[in-house]
Amino acid sequence: MRPFSYSRAADISEAIREASVSGVKFIAGGTNLIDLMKEDVERPMRLVDINQLPLDRIEETPDGGLRLGDLVRNSVAAHDQRIADRYPLLAGALLAGASPQLRNAATIGGNIMQRTRCYYFYDVGTPCNKRRPGSGCGAIGGVNRLHAILGTSDHCIATHPSDMCVALAALNAEVRVAQSDGNERVIPFVDFHRLPGDTPEVDTNLGPGELITAVELPNETFNRHYTYLKLRDRLSYAFALVSVAAALKIESGQIADTRIALGGVAHKPWRDKDAEALLVGKPPERQHFEAVAAFILRDAKGQGGNDFKIPLARKAIVRALEQAANGTPQSQTDKRVA
Repeated sequence: MRPFSYSRAADISEAIREASVSGVKFIAGGTNLIDLMKEDVERPMRLVDINQLPLDRIEETPDGGLRLGDLVRNSVAAHDQRIADRYPLLAGALLAGASPQLRNAATIGGNIMQRTRCYYFYDVGTPCNKRRPGSGCGAIGGVNRLHAILGTSDHCIATHPSDMCVALAALNAEVRVAQSDGNERVIPFVDFHRLPGDTPEVDTNLGPGELITAVELPNETFNRHYTYLKLRDRLSYAFALVSVAAALKIESGQIADTRIALGGVAHKPWRDKDAEALLVGKPPERQHFEAVAAFILRDAKGQGGNDFKIPLARKAIVRALEQAANGTPQSQTDKRVA
């Protein structure tokens, strides 16, 4: 590991001030950043510890939603009774991610900011446009079983690894960000992460020195019509090959609202609002779910090793929507893929 300096920020303004210098990174749980430093992928000159900031609470918002502070641990959020009762889709996604030990250390903000788990990104001896712009993408034409089928570019086919972020995209969450001028801005969660395009090294729409302070969940519920389906190689400590967060509002036998977000298939949690609109006003039947799955994957493209993800994602979307319509609990939705 390369040498670096370390400091603790006493307040938000100090943290942002220190991070305005190039080569500085915030650190909280460090479950991703420290790994990347050990692999020589991330090379910060200075770490600013933000664990002392007052951002570790879950609070009610004036409109009846919930605000999750940047430093709330994933395990705390997963077991908070308010989240379990009002946003069980999020609780289920959190419990599907990583291991209990990592969830105890990982934070809400850190989970959002984690970087791809692409083999080539982690291996400094291989080309990777995300790690070293202009060097090429080793996964294109290489080992790409875990890689993206939607929203890719000629520069990168990596996927975003988070389970939590898939649920937050489906729930219309918003990210609150503190800026260097003392103001705050709000970013809709679906716009927070970026597709690779020509700049795959830029993961998010955060500006220089900006700090996530909280994630807000709106005041809306889907009763029991939700599910988080994660398909992976083993039942613990594995990233999704394909995951689906699905939620339905069913009134008088028809679908009044739909949320569908996918993980493991793109550089960011994938949500297609045009596809969701196709279900509104229709009965919750398999034929409509199949049509929506086909629409979501209309531009899907495999890279050889991950061609199987296209039919897998199609079946996963249909299954998740059926489980949501039937009120199947998340505890029954976590499956392995042989």
